[in-house]
Amino acid sequence: MQRKICFLILLLSGTFMLAVSQQTALKTNVVFWATTTPNAGVEVGIGRKFTLDIWGAYNAWKYPDDMKLNLYLFQPEVRYWFCRKFEGHFVGLHGHYGHFNIGQIPFISGLKDYVLRGNLYGGGITYGYHWALGERWGLEAMIGAGYASMEYDKLRCAECAERVGSYTRNYFGPTRIGFSVIYFLR
Repeated sequence: MQRKICFLILLLSGTFMLAVSQQTALKTNVVFWATTTPNAGVEVGIGRKFTLDIWGAYNAWKYPDDMKLNLYLFQPEVRYWFCRKFEGHFVGLHGHYGHFNIGQIPFISGLKDYVLRGNLYGGGITYGYHWALGERWGLEAMIGAGYASMEYDKLRCAECAERVGSYTRNYFGPTRIGFSVIYFLR
């Protein structure tokens, strides 16, 4: 149900963004693609120095050896640009909500023998910079820090679903990182 709601929000946002295409950018975060996680975002101007960035990621791939890296994540953000929107330095205020099912990852010691399944939510602040590459293309680097609350079950394995425990964890630290390729609708 939550996946359908997130998909509907992204679809409606995309439709609205097309109506104001002179101030709209489509983007994808290369850092998430490095983890085989498809992702996309839409950013729209909402004033001379403000934009609204709506970004999401979804990973449902099946991996060999029962490795799990399944998730969906939704991160909206309001940005303030120091010069003009889509140019140079910006700061942002972001929120996030997601669901994860990760584990049995052989190269991460705490996740070799377990699967973690649960939800996260929170928010934080972002700093970034945008480089224009002509009329329609751009690159963007960003990093963000803030708070995330995670509620999850720890399972011994994905198939048997033998619960080891249920946990709640509060986290302060990096909450967003990205290097995005951007295409402007003009």
